[in-house]
Formats: sequence, C-alpha cells, structure tokens
Amino acid sequence: MINRCRGRKIKLQGFNNLTKSLSFNIYDICYARSKASQIDYLEYIDEVYNSEKLRSILVEVTNIIQAKIVNISTQDYDPRGASVSVLINEGHHPRELEDVMFHLDKSHIAAHTYPENNTNTGIATFRVDIDVSTCGMISPLRALDFLIDSFDSDVVLMDYKVRGFTRDVNGRKVYIDQDITSIQDYISDEILDKYTAYDINIVSDNIFHSKMMLKTLKLDDYLFGPEIEKLSKKERARIKTLVKKEMQEIFECRNIFER
Repeated sequence: MINRCRGRKIKLQGFNNLTKSLSFNIYDICYARSKASQIDYLEYIDEVYNSEKLRSILVEVTNIIQAKIVNISTQDYDPRGASVSVLINEGHHPRELEDVMFHLDKSHIAAHTYPENNTNTGIATFRVDIDVSTCGMISPLRALDFLIDSFDSDVVLMDYKVRGFTRDVNGRKVYIDQDITSIQDYISDEILDKYTAYDINIVSDNIFHSKMMLKTLKLDDYLFGPEIEKLSKKERARIKTLVKKEMQEIFECRNIFER
C-alpha cells in the first residue's frame, strides 16, 4: 500500500481520545436477462459474500490497521444479505485473533450487504457498507486498498471524519493527528488510475468525502446467465448503456432520465 501522507509525530498526554471514522460504500453491478438468471445472480452474490466471507475480510482489515479483536458477531439474513460486527482495540496480537470472547471496547468495524435487482431492466446492484471507527493511534485509512480490492468495486463512496480531541503533553488540544487533505491521499496510484475520482472536503472541520467510478467497462465482466451467449451486437450495446447509466446514477446520487 502506498501512503503519500505520513502522520505527524505528536507527544500526547495519556490516551489518544480522537475517534477516526471511515464509512465505505461499494457497489458491484451486473446484468441478468431472464428472471431465473436474476434470482440465480442474487443467490450467487449472497453466497460469495456471506457472513463468513465478510468475517475473513474484516479480520484482515484488523490485521492491516494493527488492532486487536475483542469480539465478533456474524449474521446471515433470509432471504438475502449478511452482517458482521467486530469490536476492536488498539494493540495487535495475531495469536489472539480467534479468541473472540472479550468485553466491549472503544472501536469497531461493521459490514452489511444489500443485494437487489431491477426486474424490468435486468440490472442488479450489490452494495456492501463497511464502517470502521477507531480510537487511539490506529487509522482505518490504512485498509483502503485492501477493501477496494476485496470486492468488484464499480462505484466506491467514502466518508472519513476525525471527531473529538486529545491533548499533547502541554495540555493543548489536538483535533487531528495525521496529515490529510483527501481520502485519495491514502489510496495507491495503481488503484486511482482505474477510477474517475471526485472530492468534497471540509478540511477545517476534519470532514472528507471521496467517490470513485470505474473508468473502463468490459461488458463481459457484467453479464450473468446462459442467455448472454446469444446477445446481438445491438443488444450488447444497449446493455452496456444500461450498466453505464446505473454506475453514473450511483456516482452522482441522482436519477438520470432519458429524454
């Protein structure tokens, strides 16, 4: 992982009381022509990203940010969807990662999935929400590259905020302990090159928002079901337009109406 911003060395008085919160929304888009294929896709994505898969991803996130797991809760839902909550604290102890029966601490990671589809158009959109909230010196920004690579991330929406304050050894309040002007500062160039990225940042209030949309769309990566083998050139062009429109609407957070 390439971090272009390095945290400042600040001598603190006691525990670092800053809370760093990263909210992460990832969208994976697909096209399934028939109703049967649409159902098959939802069941497929629900199986691929079940609670055990999410659990393994969040355990690795905990490793990356060098935190310690104190409790894990997993849940699969009927008919679809899954959730995982991980309570963590500062201090990484790899041998204890599976020893999860501990008390509540001050930091957490949560993941939730939301598979859905439009039966009229055949477009299916899988969304995963991940929230990482940490106290102390550990930062959720360290895991950005891993999280993006863990999913088929067509559109990524991210919010990051540093809340509260801590004090240095002289008693002076410290409202942020890292150099950051954008979430993109903590994403590798290799990943950023694949996306169109846009920022809305309120640096004075330690609030950062970034969103990314995949630049290149290879249609075969978005087709699901046996019917895709018989698509005409015209039909493929129509589907590609549908997929692009879905991505653009999510990226812009608004519906795009055709004239």
